[in-house]
Amino acid sequence: MAALFSWWQYDFMRTALWAVLLLVPLLSLLGTLVVNNRMSFFSDALGHSALTGVAIGVLLGVGDTRPVMVAFAVVFALLMNRIRRSRLTSTDTVIGVFSSVGVALGLTLLSREGNLSNYQSLLVGDLLSLSAEDLWLLVTALAVTAVVWLLCFNGFHGVAVSPAVARSKGLPLWLFDNLFVVLVAVVVMLSIRWVGLLLINAMLILPAAAARNVARSLKSYHLLSLTFGVFAGVLGLLLSYFNGVATGPTIILVLAAVFFGTFLLRKK
Repeated sequence: MAALFSWWQYDFMRTALWAVLLLVPLLSLLGTLVVNNRMSFFSDALGHSALTGVAIGVLLGVGDTRPVMVAFAVVFALLMNRIRRSRLTSTDTVIGVFSSVGVALGLTLLSREGNLSNYQSLLVGDLLSLSAEDLWLLVTALAVTAVVWLLCFNGFHGVAVSPAVARSKGLPLWLFDNLFVVLVAVVVMLSIRWVGLLLINAMLILPAAAARNVARSLKSYHLLSLTFGVFAGVLGLLLSYFNGVATGPTIILVLAAVFFGTFLLRKK
């Protein structure tokens, strides 16, 4: 039994546990809206744009590139959303183009200085590298996201479920639509360092997708998304510790198992 709790003696594991308990609910809250808005590939494209944000920060000589990443991601998200809403071309085409540009431009700028290998950690992230300052950043991000989510809940879901009905109620759809993509952009950029750009979209989508398989009401949908996310986060963290494997991918595998399990329940 003592061996089962041996991980608690390490500071980095305790910090990682708190990070999971903060980060997973943050992503799960937004994930329900991302799934409802059918914007899975949108958030994936935002994750890919992180490379360009980092590259711009490096070229500007900024020590902490996160503010530059966030600023670039907000502009990137608003521009992508504007073109997506113009209906001049299909949504998947717009997102595919922006995703490709975000990756290619970032790789090009970083490789120019010959230090591309220094940023490979952005691909998969590292939840075990968080500091106390990072935890306070996550606390702030979760608090702000929760407040915005509660205040704008009806508007966000009106845009997702029935824009026509929301418009008839006098809701400013353009405001809620742009506010949502900005919120996703900020959260994705703040989380990318620990989750990784290859995994951030899965962390957003899988808890909500699993919850949608078995939820019978809007309330249960959100609660199940949070529950599945926290369960997979804690279990994935412990499994990665005892098996000596990467934490982020392990959490994603647990989430995938939860998704397929709920999918089978849905089929029945």
